[in-house]
Amino acid sequence: MNRLRLLTTPVTTLAKPLRLIPDALYSGIVARTCNHFMRGQGLEGRLRDLEGKNLCIRVTDIPLVLSFTINNCRLFQSRSDHWDVRISGELADFWLLATRAEDPDTLFFNRRLNIEGDTEVGLAIKNLLDALDFDWQAHIANVFGHPPPRVLVKLARRLREQLPVR
Repeated sequence: MNRLRLLTTPVTTLAKPLRLIPDALYSGIVARTCNHFMRGQGLEGRLRDLEGKNLCIRVTDIPLVLSFTINNCRLFQSRSDHWDVRISGELADFWLLATRAEDPDTLFFNRRLNIEGDTEVGLAIKNLLDALDFDWQAHIANVFGHPPPRVLVKLARRLREQLPVR
């Protein structure tokens, strides 16, 4: 099976249930999930530069619109229709971005993901995504304390080995 097809197979499974969830509920779930995974990642400085900005993610093939605002270095569901920057694309391309199977520059420059709005904010978000290198050990230590339980460190290493590396 083709590597790209293997990586996007979960997307076809996700697409149908995502159509059933209201956008506002899904925005809240995604915000909480992102905030959880940002723990221990040292992104505060980069997020501080985006304080008060509104981000819209539009998944064109479902369709799904997620709205966020950045406050206190955290992502929150936005109840406003106003956005400073909107990123649009198909679910499969967002999946490739989230799993780090595809370089953000490739997705944006090949217009598989499109950015509209404030160019400076869009570039800051693209750079944040491009520089993101998830540190499982730092996350586990932040969530469970230092030193983290050995079983969790081992699990994190195994997960890291299973994820695609670009």
